[in-house]
Amino acid sequence: MVQWDRVDELRSKGRDWGDIARDPSVDFHPDPGAGDPGRALRALYHRSGRRGLRGPARAAATGRAAKEATARRWTLPRIGYVLVPLVGVWFLLALVAPSPVGLLVPAIPYLALALAGAAVLLLYALSRGTAGPRWSKVYRTGVITGIVGGLLVAGGIGLVATVALGCPYLPPSGSGTAEPDGWTEYHVGAWQDDGRPVVFFYGATWCPYCSASSWALWKALSEFGSVSGTAFGYSYGPPETIQYIPEVILASTSLSSSSASFQVSEYVYGSDGVLPGTANCYQSAYVSAYSGGGIPFYVVNGQAIHSGTLVDPESLSGWANGANGGYHTVAQAVAAENASSGSPWLAVDSATWWMMAWMAKASGDTVASLAAEYHWSPDDETQVSTDLAAIG
Repeated sequence: MVQWDRVDELRSKGRDWGDIARDPSVDFHPDPGAGDPGRALRALYHRSGRRGLRGPARAAATGRAAKEATARRWTLPRIGYVLVPLVGVWFLLALVAPSPVGLLVPAIPYLALALAGAAVLLLYALSRGTAGPRWSKVYRTGVITGIVGGLLVAGGIGLVATVALGCPYLPPSGSGTAEPDGWTEYHVGAWQDDGRPVVFFYGATWCPYCSASSWALWKALSEFGSVSGTAFGYSYGPPETIQYIPEVILASTSLSSSSASFQVSEYVYGSDGVLPGTANCYQSAYVSAYSGGGIPFYVVNGQAIHSGTLVDPESLSGWANGANGGYHTVAQAVAAENASSGSPWLAVDSATWWMMAWMAKASGDTVASLAAEYHWSPDDETQVSTDLAAIG
């Protein structure tokens, strides 16, 4: 027997007679010679004397149809149901793989802010109460569309970054192993240049923390080969920090070595607070994933990371802005490893030896062979051996 109430319900939703006739819940079985089922059902419907829903039942069905029709349009709720899972999936994948997925748009803070905005949009739309059923088929389809869209967007970015640009895979910040003196070791592929471990520095000449730390890096590089292209100067800001700390300007520095390669991205112009750009995908990936948006920042072989100062600027303030011979005195003391009382070498020696230890580990050579090849002092050999043993 035909379920006429179901027929009326489907008609109120705008279904055509052919679809209604084929719906199993209608229970319509036309005679074999009746022809088109939809026409046969319509004729039977009118012969039965039915004229559709009336009174409250008709109003309720009409209301449901209107709400479902509204949901099928690109309303705010429907947009929200698509955007929240799309941005959410993208955010999670960029958080898990800051490179390559989070390279163009980092998870923190940009995708996190976008996800919050999408969630606020959806909650606002639902709170208005005009969106229809909150979990209708249309909205379920929107969620599925958003999830698939998020996978496609994140996967597409990751594929382009990896295949076209050659970017490395990097795990999230905090997944590495904490090591002494503020270093972190990540178990990822090595970052090398023609077989030599890359030492990467990211900083700026205005930054007093970069300036103080530059002496340790300069000295460590000098112990692994011939350094050229350096200049000397003083940091100059910002006003709330210690100013005019002696520094080695490394922006044009090159290293001639069989054991290491040096890459640098240093901002050298006169605007406080400006960070440098990056020259290649590896630099961009590591800065985006692990620098925390700050300077100075160091990477050795793609596996040893240090974010933040190596040397306290206060320890070199006695030579600030030319006092006590300024950077001339600091350069001479550091180069000669002058350990006399009050020497600036005492401010940078520990950071230098830690840097050298990581470089030694990355090179794969023993400390003894490196010391013999590059003519290290006995103190250097002893301290680097001790630090290398501490980091495993």
